[in-house]
Amino acid sequence: MQRNADRSNDLPRFFTESGVEIPSVTADQMREIDRIAMEETGPNLFQMMENAGRSLALMALDFLGREWRKARITVLAGGGGNGGGGICAARHLANRGIAVSLCLATERLGEVPAQQQGIFQSTRGKEIDPDHLNRTPADLIVDALIGYGLTDAPRGTAVALIGWANGSGTPILSLDLPSGLDAATGVAYGEAIRPQATLTLALPKRGLHPDRTGPLFLADLGIPEETYHRAGVAYTPPFGNRFYIPLVVR
Repeated sequence: MQRNADRSNDLPRFFTESGVEIPSVTADQMREIDRIAMEETGPNLFQMMENAGRSLALMALDFLGREWRKARITVLAGGGGNGGGGICAARHLANRGIAVSLCLATERLGEVPAQQQGIFQSTRGKEIDPDHLNRTPADLIVDALIGYGLTDAPRGTAVALIGWANGSGTPILSLDLPSGLDAATGVAYGEAIRPQATLTLALPKRGLHPDRTGPLFLADLGIPEETYHRAGVAYTPPFGNRFYIPLVVR
């Protein structure tokens, strides 16, 4: 699959609304931050997934506005950590009485995403097969298919779900980065989600170009400041009294 033009020499910078610059990270740096959190400082993976899912649900509610109670939401989730955050968000939304449909790209879920799926199954939300998506109207699609670990073009069910979402005409909210984009460069290896907004996690990824993400927001995963410092990242918590904040991209 031929890659789109490389943007690695034109990387964006990220700021809070008050003008404070926030460091961006590569996939390897984010992987190291996650490792230190899980092995040394906490929080563990389930806790971080909970924080990601809650912030994603909050943002979905804000995106929908006053009509959120009547909304229908379809969550597309992969089998890894990104998918687990999406499944968690689906549960929080279903708990608020929203009509939520969860569509999994794979039956092979990681241990913690599988735990999230098990909790979701006790809600009023429903799981649907990819073949039933065209019979499931939605006012919002949540993209939680592929996270920062992408190394090649999406394949199989994931690429079919990306194509369906892009062709649906329904607004899309992506978790961490639009599925199909390389976190470090913003390159799309093949089909990639075209969202109306993106909620990235912990720190912005270097390849999050605003023309591919829509308005960009940053969610707090509850990772301590010390974790970032151990990973060699200069970091001051930017969230103030909020759990997710808008970013200004330059």
